Amino acid sequence: MFTTLSGHHHELTGIFADAQQRVADARGETSRDLNTPYTFPGYSKAEWEKRAASLRQQIRVATGLVPPPEPTPLNVSVFGKVEREDYTVEKVHFEPFPGFFTTGNLYRPKGKPGLFPGIVSPHGHWSRGRLEDIERGSIPARCINFAKQGYVVFAYDMLGYNDSGKQIEHRYGGAREGLWGLSAMGLQLLNGIRAIDFLQSLPDVDSERIGCTGASGGGTQTFLLTAVDERIKVSAPVNMISGTMQGGCLCENAPNLRLDVSNIEIGALMAPRPLLIVSATGDWTVSTPTVEYPAIQSIYAHFNAEERVHHVQVDAEHNYNRESREAVYAWFAKWFLDVDEQEAFKEVAYQVEPDDALLVFSGNDMPAHALKQDEFLPTWVNRAKKALENRKPENPTELETFRDEMGSVLQHALGLQFPENEEITCIEPEGAFPITYRRNYTVEHLVIGRKGVGDAIPAILVNPRPPVESGALTLVVHPMGKARFVDDTAELAARNLLTDSRSIPESGILPGLLKLRHKLLIIDVFGTGEHGDYQRQEDTPYFTTYNRTTAALRVQDIVTALRCAANRVDVSEVNLIGLGEAGLWAMLAAGFADVANVVVDAAQFDNNMDVVCLETLPIPNLRQAGDFRTAGTLLAPRRLTIYNTGEVFDTTWIADVYRVLGASQQLRVEKGTLSEGEVVARLIGNEIR
Repeated sequence: MFTTLSGHHHELTGIFADAQQRVADARGETSRDLNTPYTFPGYSKAEWEKRAASLRQQIRVATGLVPPPEPTPLNVSVFGKVEREDYTVEKVHFEPFPGFFTTGNLYRPKGKPGLFPGIVSPHGHWSRGRLEDIERGSIPARCINFAKQGYVVFAYDMLGYNDSGKQIEHRYGGAREGLWGLSAMGLQLLNGIRAIDFLQSLPDVDSERIGCTGASGGGTQTFLLTAVDERIKVSAPVNMISGTMQGGCLCENAPNLRLDVSNIEIGALMAPRPLLIVSATGDWTVSTPTVEYPAIQSIYAHFNAEERVHHVQVDAEHNYNRESREAVYAWFAKWFLDVDEQEAFKEVAYQVEPDDALLVFSGNDMPAHALKQDEFLPTWVNRAKKALENRKPENPTELETFRDEMGSVLQHALGLQFPENEEITCIEPEGAFPITYRRNYTVEHLVIGRKGVGDAIPAILVNPRPPVESGALTLVVHPMGKARFVDDTAELAARNLLTDSRSIPESGILPGLLKLRHKLLIIDVFGTGEHGDYQRQEDTPYFTTYNRTTAALRVQDIVTALRCAANRVDVSEVNLIGLGEAGLWAMLAAGFADVANVVVDAAQFDNNMDVVCLETLPIPNLRQAGDFRTAGTLLAPRRLTIYNTGEVFDTTWIADVYRVLGASQQLRVEKGTLSEGEVVARLIGNEIR
């Protein structure tokens, strides 16, 4: 016989309180960093093609390349030609965007006919940048020899080196810049992309034969550029692709870049284009012949292109020395010059020009309109805002385009994964409590997760009695987790308020929803309730390059729980309520699931202030992705209530989108707070009286 709720306050409280244990969630364990050994998982061809598309977008979002702003002219200036017997050297500067200068040298063949292959040549962390000429690595040596062999080569400054250093420092960027996708790595990648534009604009360059090579930090630039720009046809990153060290500088560690991946996968994005991997016995690439190279070979094998990837290891310290350079000369000659004779491309003697002949702004000030370092962020933010505004949907067709483009940007900013039905786990916790039966409901304890991830989301599922064969399920999220509802549920149950009455109680979300015959799923998102307090060192260097922030993991847990709910055969409709700060997490999550009705507390969050975002939602790339503007647009035209906006949570964009879709009645905005009964009324579309 089943007991009734009346008189069982202590009993129900015990059911919930006893469940407040601690769950083991792998995401709360030791975080990854740049030196964490990485094991390449292996991919089928179908898995790789899906992974490659997602990873390219991940790189674009991490480096601020999307959404792309309006294109601007390069404003190229080529001058100061130095003529040698069989090649020339010139000074170059151009503007990837107005006021930001890419600076470098253009090396061209002299006395040779025809169009030439072009090579973009990023340098690494040599003390003299593109001017470095030592035995361990010489940028002029490779540029001069390439020019003699019949290539047009552009060697350009890393951010903050040589001429670039007159405008901005190398280790530029921080948390606020990261919100907008602005980083040293992103600026360098933009330099590389526009360098390709520059080479392709030259009348003596074959635009279909563009290559890229660089070592160390220049190697990182090389494989990132080849990953996102397929105009690179041949590539040779030197001494950088490793499963044990991913890059030790800020310019190699943009936030969100290496979530769940390493440089092995990023390097493999070159497939099936020709790729030469050069490694050294004296640095972190020592294991390349047995670890990294076979992993990348396995990807090329999916395209029947094993002959297009090759590896050479040099017995030396970290370098781009003559032996490494000659291996690269031979590789480029094979694919660009159709020459397969190694001896024909041994390095010849070269003469390095004096610094004054190579430095673009030597003895001169930067152009008058050049941005100062403190002007980069406001300039970037204005461009990003304009790019988003240009994508604001004005009709259903534009809405679908926006969802495809900006939904993807927001997804990658949040680091979200969308588990397939078979990947979702929903089990009783260890030492499980049996299902608890009461007169008007049952309570079941669950742990929700994803196969192979190790996440564990403690949950309770409350079902109305008698059971509903196929009905609505409402996910409820609160910053305190399940514990927030223990006493209220028990007290209201004891007072026998869970009835079939048509009136909605002014207090109590649970009784209100149960009498509407909704199932309720209440979860502890990451770091709340049964999760305990994980000691994640989110302030350590490059943390966000390799790990999701706690706020992002909470959004993921809501997405996972929503998808778990939609997967149930006894659920016909899924709704979402987010209370307190959890309303912000819920709103960011809602557009990525099949949710019918959403009610979220805006918690008087000022969504126009970066400093507030950094305090409450320190998620890299969030502002760049359109934050709640994008999240609200992804929900349109579904029923959405946003309350407790105060005077600071700006809903103008969202209201405009609902209006142009003819769905204004589906959006309700309340400046003040709502009682829990009013929250339930809003969920089902009732007016508040």
